[in-house]
Amino acid sequence: MKKNNISVIIPAYNEGHSIANVVKVASDSKLFDDIIVISDGSTDNTVEVAKRAGATLVHNLPIKKGKGAALLHGITHTDSEMIVFLDADLKGLRVDHLKRLIAPVLRGDMVMTVGIRDRGSFFSNIARHLPLIGGERALQRFVIENIPPQYLQGFMVEAALNYYCRSRKLKYGTVFLPGLHIIRKMQKVGFLRGLIQYIKMFYTVLKAIIVVRLAKIKRKF
Repeated sequence: MKKNNISVIIPAYNEGHSIANVVKVASDSKLFDDIIVISDGSTDNTVEVAKRAGATLVHNLPIKKGKGAALLHGITHTDSEMIVFLDADLKGLRVDHLKRLIAPVLRGDMVMTVGIRDRGSFFSNIARHLPLIGGERALQRFVIENIPPQYLQGFMVEAALNYYCRSRKLKYGTVFLPGLHIIRKMQKVGFLRGLIQYIKMFYTVLKAIIVVRLAKIKRKF
């Protein structure tokens, strides 16, 4: 599989402990024209680690603006027609995961794929039927560019991308990524803070699911 005008964008907030491997695997894959890391106001060594790992562009936003804003900022740094999004706190990422993720979009079978991380066969199968909030995505650029920015803030971005495709009857789907895991929030900041962050995230996602549907009814989405 050769490069085909594809860029990968990795939003990161204080992920100096994990981002090196994500960037390195993306670089080793030789699949991407650009490897763009957007540090969302990080206060650790995320920027320095990403640069050393081989990112072609690293930009540090002066203040934390949220995941959606980081992704949108990353898009402004590339003209690639196909974009891949990766979270910065992945464990077990391999080149074959990236190939699996981009192949359906590269072939033109889908406009967007969403990676399903390995939670064991039972929970991974369930995840396919739940709201797709995974951060590992490959998509045609027009998908995110045609969504009004106000619906791409924070963790609203995943719900907005899903609903844009669904409401326009554009084909999108999931790709199972065996052996891929993520560093849980509890492991980063402790149980209580991690639990609060998860609650806030799921509240934002549920709110986004409702908001984008109402906006579609009002013809604003």
